[in-house]
Amino acid sequence: MKERWDLEIKPQDKWYHLDLGAIWAYKDLLLLMVRRDFVSVYKQTILGPLWLFIQPIITTLTFTIIFGNIAHISTDGIPPILFYLSGITLWTYFADCLTKTSGTFIANAGVFGKVYFPRLIMPLSVLISNLVKLAIQLLMFLIFWIYFLSKGTDIHPHYLYIITVPFLILIMAGLGLGFGILISSLTTKYRDLTFLVGFGVQLMMYASPIVYPLSVVPGKYKFILLLNPVTSIIEAFKFTFLGTGIWNWNALLYSIIFMIILVLLSVIVFKKVEKTFMDTV
Repeated sequence: MKERWDLEIKPQDKWYHLDLGAIWAYKDLLLLMVRRDFVSVYKQTILGPLWLFIQPIITTLTFTIIFGNIAHISTDGIPPILFYLSGITLWTYFADCLTKTSGTFIANAGVFGKVYFPRLIMPLSVLISNLVKLAIQLLMFLIFWIYFLSKGTDIHPHYLYIITVPFLILIMAGLGLGFGILISSLTTKYRDLTFLVGFGVQLMMYASPIVYPLSVVPGKYKFILLLNPVTSIIEAFKFTFLGTGIWNWNALLYSIIFMIILVLLSVIVFKKVEKTFMDTV
C-alpha cells in the first residue's frame, strides 16, 4: 500500500514553476517575519519608532539648506520643506526595500540552511514591514501638506488623482523588490555587488527628481531621466499633492511594464539560485 504524506517536498526543475501558492501556505511565517523586521530595527534604540519621523525631517532640512538655500535650486514655487518631503517619502520606501532585500541570501544563510520554507518569504517580509514605515511617513507628509494648505500657500493639488497613490506605491514596491532580489541572487557569486548597492542607490536618487523638479532639466537630458522608472512615479506623486511636476501616462506605462518584467525576471533568477546558493555563500 502506497504511503500517504501530509506534506511532500519535490524539487522544482522548471524555470517557470514559481509555486507562489506556497507563500500563502506559509502566510503565518510571513507575518511573523514582518513583525521581526519591524521590531528588531528599533528594539535597542532610545527613541525607538520616533526615528521614523526624525530621519525624513533631518533629511528634508538638509536638502532645504544645501539645495534650496545654498545651491538655490528651484522647487517650482513649492515651499522647499514640502517639495523635498514629497520626494523623500516614496523614495525612502523604494531605497529601503532595495537595500534590505539585496542581502536576502547572505543575511539569512544560517536559516536557509536549516529549515525549508519558501525563500521569497524573506524579501516579501521586508516589503510589507517597510509599508508600515511608509504609512507613518506618509501621514507625516500629509500633516505638513494640510498645514501649508491651511496657510493659503500657492499649492494646487489634483484631488481626483489621490486615489492613484496606492497604485504608485505598488509600482514602487515592485521596483524595490525586483531590483533587490535580483541583486541578492547575483551577490551569492559576486560579492562586489554588496559594496555597490549603497553607492548605486545614492546615484539613482540624484537621477530621480527628488532634490530638483523635472522642469529645470534641459530637454536633451529629460528623456534620459524618464528612462529611470522611478522618475514618473515621483513626478506623479508631486503632481497629485502639489500641482507641480508632470502626469505622463506613457511614462507611467513604461514604469509599469519595466516593473512587471523586472519582477518576473528577478523571481525566476531567485528561484534558480536558491537551489545551489548554499554551496557558494
